[in-house]
Amino acid sequence: MRNKVETRLKKCKKGGKTTIFLLVDSENFSTTSNVEKIARELLNASKNMKNLFPVILVGGSSATDQMGMDRAVRILRKKTKLPIVLFPGNITGVVPKAHAILFTSLMNSENPYYITQAQALGAPLVRKMKLEALPTAYLIIGEGTSAWFFGNARGIPFDKPKIAAAYAMAAQYMGMRFVYLEAGSGAKQNVTPEMVQTVRSVFDGFLMVGGGIRSAKTANSLIKAGADGLVIGTLLEQTGGLKKFTEMVKSIQK
Repeated sequence: MRNKVETRLKKCKKGGKTTIFLLVDSENFSTTSNVEKIARELLNASKNMKNLFPVILVGGSSATDQMGMDRAVRILRKKTKLPIVLFPGNITGVVPKAHAILFTSLMNSENPYYITQAQALGAPLVRKMKLEALPTAYLIIGEGTSAWFFGNARGIPFDKPKIAAAYAMAAQYMGMRFVYLEAGSGAKQNVTPEMVQTVRSVFDGFLMVGGGIRSAKTANSLIKAGADGLVIGTLLEQTGGLKKFTEMVKSIQK
C-alpha cells in the first residue's frame, strides 16, 4: 500500500509548511445536514490556508457511534477533496473510506488495552479496509479531559517536558514515525512551547500538538518551538468558531 498521506506530510515538514488537522468529532455532528455543513465550512476555510496544509481528522475520545463515524467519513469524502484521516478512540473508530488512520498507542495509559490490545483487534480491520496506517505515539498531557478519562491515562504534567521527551524517544526507538502531544479536547491549557521544543530535540519524526489552541499567538509559539502539525477541534464547534478559526489561520506564519 502506497503511503500517500505520510509522504505528503513529510513533504510539508521538509518544506517548512505546517499541517493543520481539522478535528471533526462525529458525535458532535450527528446528523447528515450537520456533517454536510461542516464539510462546506472546512472546505471554505481551507482556501485561506496558502502556507498551510489542511487535513481532516475524524474521531473522538469515545467513538461509541460507529455508524455515525462511518456516515461522517463518507459525507466528508464526497464533499471535500481534503485528505481524511481517522483518529479513533477505540476499535469502533475504524471505518472504511478514509484515506489513512492515526494508528495510535496511548503510551502513558495505565490500561494495556489502549497500549497494544486495541491495536491488535483493530489491525485486521485496518488491513481489510485498506487504510494507510500512520504509526503514532499518543501522549496525554495533563488531566481532566475526555481523552484522559477514557484512556485511563497517567497524564504527563505540563511542567515536566523531559517526561514527554522520554516517551517520544521510546516511540522513535520502537519505530513510530509520529508523536501526538494531546492536552485534550476543550483543554483549558495548551501544551507548552517548552515541552514541544524538548520533544523536538529528541524526536526526528512528525510531531503533532493539540488541545487548547485558540489563538494565532499560541499556534505560532508551538510552530516556532518545532510542531509539524497542529490539531484544531473545539474552536470549530463553538458558535462563531469558524470565523475565529479563519482569522487565526490568516495570522499563522512560519
